Amino acid sequence: MTDRYQSPLSERYASKEMQYLFSPDKKFKTWRKLWVALAEVEKELGLPISDEQIKELKSFQDDINYDVAKQREKEVRHDVMSHVYAYGVQCPKAKGIIHLGATSCYVGDNTDIIVMTEALFLVRKKLMNVIGELAKFADKYKDLPTLAFTHFQPAQPTTVGKRAMLWLHDLTMDLDDLDYLLGSIKLLGSKGTTGTQASFLELFDKDMDKVRKVDAMIAEKMGFSGCYPVSGQTYSRKVDSRVVNVLAGIAQSAHKFSNDIRLLQHLKEVEEPFEKNQIGSSAMAYKRNPMRSERIASLSNYVMADVMNPMLVSSTQWFERTLDDSANKRLSVPEGFLAIDGILDLCLNVVDGLVVYPKVIEKHLMAELPFMATENIMMDAVKAGGDRQELHERIRELSMEAGKNVKVNGLDNNLLELIAGDSSFNLSLEDLKESMDGKKYVGCAPEQVTIYLEEIIKPLLKENEELLGLTAEITV
Repeated sequence: MTDRYQSPLSERYASKEMQYLFSPDKKFKTWRKLWVALAEVEKELGLPISDEQIKELKSFQDDINYDVAKQREKEVRHDVMSHVYAYGVQCPKAKGIIHLGATSCYVGDNTDIIVMTEALFLVRKKLMNVIGELAKFADKYKDLPTLAFTHFQPAQPTTVGKRAMLWLHDLTMDLDDLDYLLGSIKLLGSKGTTGTQASFLELFDKDMDKVRKVDAMIAEKMGFSGCYPVSGQTYSRKVDSRVVNVLAGIAQSAHKFSNDIRLLQHLKEVEEPFEKNQIGSSAMAYKRNPMRSERIASLSNYVMADVMNPMLVSSTQWFERTLDDSANKRLSVPEGFLAIDGILDLCLNVVDGLVVYPKVIEKHLMAELPFMATENIMMDAVKAGGDRQELHERIRELSMEAGKNVKVNGLDNNLLELIAGDSSFNLSLEDLKESMDGKKYVGCAPEQVTIYLEEIIKPLLKENEELLGLTAEITV
């Protein structure tokens, strides 16, 4: 359709797998699963529900008569009751016990939790694959010296692999947050219109033991550890806020990663994948723009801003519930997931195809290394008989002169030549050049990579190896 708005998240960015999780078909089939579970629980707890009724419900669980539900909703203006009616048309024997004792939030809220949980597991799978590919990259380049930056000014060297560890560490913290959330998320259960379970107390003739069992049994049938012990009509909207906060944490890490790649591509040190027929600019044919990394940043901004939606919704719910959450939830939660899904696919695609240019990296490093090696040069000169205090002053003066040559005159860094020409140092140019090995100045960077990979990342990947092996398909 070209005559109406279509979400770019569906058309351009999110995977089909994530899109299905938030589709009407997934929602309404989950509603029916919940109605089956409720009927089974009520039967098992002694209500007069037959095996034949349960069997009938199950036979149409995934065969939804959408046309009937759609027509009914035009008449009654209520989506849940329209689908209760449509299910009853298919299941005349079970018609009277569908949704027994429940309110709309039984299917609506529980389905939201189920869908968000499945979506979180998909996010986790993709996040784990990004971590796995970044680990390979870090290991491959753990020994390659590169100029480090603080304030985007040249600083003491690091290695390409160690820099990748910064990205990796952020993502592992996101994984920790995601796993904590997955370990604590629960269903609403069936709490009734104000969370008191009054309808079930009536159904079970004031038998509180049976009422208490309802939620636990529903949770078990739906594959959850339990239900939230307290609620109004809905689960606390803080749950949505917690979920989107985790997504925003991943977006923060992805944005930082994409920024670094864009800066490195400007320096021509590292480059994101660029396809053979890809066009970088409509005007400048030579350009190779970091468009994937830019898209990561753009979508990440959206997810981080999205945090405000569930936060505002949660803080403004009145008493046992109001409906000003509904329209916002339909937008903010699915689109947060669709966006982070696209972000992780882009991250996986970029990391999997990163191109490193060691010669450019070495050139940039060597242009600055003489300034950073002055302490070592001074120590060598002291060993050759020089006075440390005098040498310190001379090396300061020569560094200023070399810096002027670079910044004012546009010349190469000639600090080594200046030092070699100063007799107080008693060092030849050959002696000085021997000290210009970048690996001497990276500290423990290679060892830090090795230790982090061995102690943290490899056990993590081993534990989750069944999730690995994804490749990301970028549509545009």
